[in-house]
Amino acid sequence: MAYRETEKMRNRKAQARQHILDCAYRCVIEGGFRSAQITHVAKAAEVATGTIYRHFESKEELFAEIFRTATQREVNKVAEALATVDSAVIRLEAALRQFAERALRGPTMAWSLIAEPVDPRVEAERLLYRKAYAEHFEQAIRDGIEEGSIPPQNARQSSTCLVGAIAESLVGPLSPTQADGEREPDPDQQSELVESIVCFCIQGLTGIRR
Repeated sequence: MAYRETEKMRNRKAQARQHILDCAYRCVIEGGFRSAQITHVAKAAEVATGTIYRHFESKEELFAEIFRTATQREVNKVAEALATVDSAVIRLEAALRQFAERALRGPTMAWSLIAEPVDPRVEAERLLYRKAYAEHFEQAIRDGIEEGSIPPQNARQSSTCLVGAIAESLVGPLSPTQADGEREPDPDQQSELVESIVCFCIQGLTGIRR
């Protein structure tokens, strides 16, 4: 008789896989992908390294799933900020501010998602999610052009520029090579940084200095 996996066994395997994923996610939050070595993840999950490879074919697959999970949360937050009934410019300001503030509140994970050197498989996921951010911004820019709050322009290109500008502007403040005091400035410094990023991006879109 051929072996048939029971529903109970499938649930146990799914729970074990999720437990490993959760532990690996915490490792990334604490020290980035560089700290989430398989041996560290196995220790955190209290399993053997071989157990991890029964659920994930490679470290790259595990890291790619962590990246997808973490980045989708951030994309969703940007989408929520853009889904209000305000004008396109106000919605874009809110989304950009949301992006920057969340990154500064969780600098290690944000650095991992935005700029940490990663394996090609994870880098491919990074490009996909940069595109996802850009698509949300593009629709808001098109809305702004239609309502007259944003001058006519190539919305797709402008949205890509927004993603690049905000990500690049955060690389320095998020970098783990920064001294602790530089990486975690006081609330006033963080607020000033966020506002300068938002002002630059909105001025680039509208031509109006805010």
